[in-house]
Amino acid sequence: MILATITALTAAAACAQNLDAGKTPEKLFADGCATCHRSPRGLAKGRFSLTLSWFLKDHYATSSDTAKALAAYLESVDVPPPHASAKPAGRKPRSPRPVEGH
Repeated sequence: MILATITALTAAAACAQNLDAGKTPEKLFADGCATCHRSPRGLAKGRFSLTLSWFLKDHYATSSDTAKALAAYLESVDVPPPHASAKPAGRKPRSPRPVEGH
């Protein structure tokens, strides 16, 4: 009886498969991340690729390869936000006002 149970558990483990295998990073994001994150932009936040991969592997990805692919994707779309102080094209900068003496 014990041998049959061990054999059944071993067979079940052998049949386990990586459901993320073969998916593109975009599909991985859509399937696992888009529920909470509307966009992949900004999620890498300038982190090192290795630490981002480790974080994803520990918390979200099913394998190291999946984590690396997802990290590379997040880094590729990580665009810094536009500067709020950016001047529209075609305008000349204003000259400083002269300082009046007291």
